[in-house]
Amino acid sequence: MARDPEQFDGILMAMAQQHEGGVQELLETIFSFLARKTDFYTGATVATARKMVLDKFEKFQSDAVEAEKKKKKDLEEAEKKRKARAEKERQQLEKESQKAEASSIEELTEEEADKLQKELDAKAAGNKTAEKGDGDGPSKVVAGNSTPSTKDEDNEEEDENDKGKLKPNAGNGCDLPNYRWTQTLQEIELRVPIKFPIKSGDVVIEFKKRHLKVGLKNQPPIIDAETYNEVKVEESTWVLEDRKVIFITLEKVNKMEWWTRLVTTDTEINTKKVNPEPSKLSDLDGETRSMVEKMMYDQRQKEMGLPTSEEQKKQDMMQQFMKSHPEMDFSKCKFS
Repeated sequence: MARDPEQFDGILMAMAQQHEGGVQELLETIFSFLARKTDFYTGATVATARKMVLDKFEKFQSDAVEAEKKKKKDLEEAEKKRKARAEKERQQLEKESQKAEASSIEELTEEEADKLQKELDAKAAGNKTAEKGDGDGPSKVVAGNSTPSTKDEDNEEEDENDKGKLKPNAGNGCDLPNYRWTQTLQEIELRVPIKFPIKSGDVVIEFKKRHLKVGLKNQPPIIDAETYNEVKVEESTWVLEDRKVIFITLEKVNKMEWWTRLVTTDTEINTKKVNPEPSKLSDLDGETRSMVEKMMYDQRQKEMGLPTSEEQKKQDMMQQFMKSHPEMDFSKCKFS
């Protein structure tokens, strides 16, 4: 019966971790053991012992070279696929961006929106008390570079449903004892640090639509749980950085939500405190970008005490109606 080649990997890995001098030091320990505890050097001729060592070396060298070629090819294909996907997304974003620039957000042309923004900025500079809170202040914008509320968020009364949730890290994810993850609306980036140098062949990664497993061979998994939501398995990739960090990219299926946790066993983060950098707005697809820009615009309008895009639209419709019916008296009407 053939012996499992990985049967003693756990023991050998533990040995390797204690040899800071690397392979040379490990081999010295092994040959020292053969000299002290076996008849390897005395039970046969020197030529026979040397041939035995060289035969095993050549056998496993061939296997290692083939495995390295395969790994390199797989990484090249993954990188090629990632670049193709990035180029496709860039072209789509450029197309959607051009389309978005040609249209307006809620009936506004680009020129009108620019003019309105300048007016809002000028009014904001001259009205420092516009954000005095009465308990019903504006809610946070989920993205963009809107003017922050003067109310200290840390002093806000926390929603009952958000108690116990962690504040997102700078990447809108979470820093946990064994790994760190960040997110955009499109994807998750996960970094799993390892305390000692490893090879790609030591890594165990399993991508499933709603399950993630990350670990090392013959070791308990670092992550082995259901993900918060579905991921595109075929678009998910991983690489080993500096032999000590497993870097994983997971593409979300639903690109309209922020994940509250990477896997269901994690502590949740408070997504109300997610604050993407302004530059990330350009990474969104056309439909999402238009929605976020509208939210940003409406947020600024609320902060300045001005009508939102929907309210402005209603007012414009009423003004048009009043102009079309001059015979009617609207002097005593109240419009909300």
